[in-house]
This record gives sequence, structure tokens and C-alpha cells, in this order.
Amino acid sequence: MVTGQGPLLVFILGLCVTPPTLAQDNSRYKRFLTQHYDAKPKGRNDRYCESMMESRELTSPCKDTNTFIHGKKGSIKAICGNKNGSPYGEHLRISKSPFQVTTCKHSGGSPRPPCRYRATAGFRHIVIACENGLPVHFDESFFRL
Repeated sequence: MVTGQGPLLVFILGLCVTPPTLAQDNSRYKRFLTQHYDAKPKGRNDRYCESMMESRELTSPCKDTNTFIHGKKGSIKAICGNKNGSPYGEHLRISKSPFQVTTCKHSGGSPRPPCRYRATAGFRHIVIACENGLPVHFDESFFRL
């Protein structure tokens, strides 16, 4: 009987299991960026919202509300740590600094395309959920007046 192979087998199995988990986390982060990130918007009006919502495939059916965050990815990621974020509730983080954002609200009518949106541009602190140091969810329900 050969001994000492148990820990090696566990290590090798761990290597096989870890990459898909990391890839899944990365895919949630990429989805967050697709839905909520636009570094340098060209205009922040109704036409901007309609164009962005369609190009980001958020119109089948028409998504009721979506916010695009403008700025640097690093500043958004920093909310997941203490550099630019603080705990907010049980599982969320709030930014320490305000971000430039554009919120797109479906203006009614059919939930099927073509979707019409109203844009609201402004600055606000944002609330996100993080996993493994990456933003994975934007909390649309938070609005600071």
C-alpha cells in the first residue's frame, strides 16, 4: 500500500475545481459591467438610454430600471474594500464617494421592444454587492436625496 498520495490527490482535485469557480465569479463581474458600466458616455439623455439598453441586450423584455455608472473600473472595485466602500446592510457595500450615474427608466407602454426610456443624470453614492472583491450586483432601490 502506498501512503502519502491522499493529500496529493486532494491538491490535484482542488486545482480542477478552483478554475470554474473563479470563472463563474468573473462571469458575474462581467455581467455587472455589461449591465451597469459605461466609462465615458456620449450624452446622457433619453436617446442615450434607449441606445445603451438595446446594445447591452436589456430590452427583451424591456427592463424597468437600469443605472449606468460612469468613471473608472478601479474606483468601482474599490467599493468592495475599505478604500472606497463601507458595509451597508448585511450583504451590500456603499461607496464613500459619489459617482456620476445615468438612470434609465422604462417610460411605459409595451414591455416588448422597441423600448422607450427616460434618462436621469446625476451624482450619487452607489450600493453594490461584491463577491471575491468584485462587484456583482447593483442595488437599484437605493437613492440618496
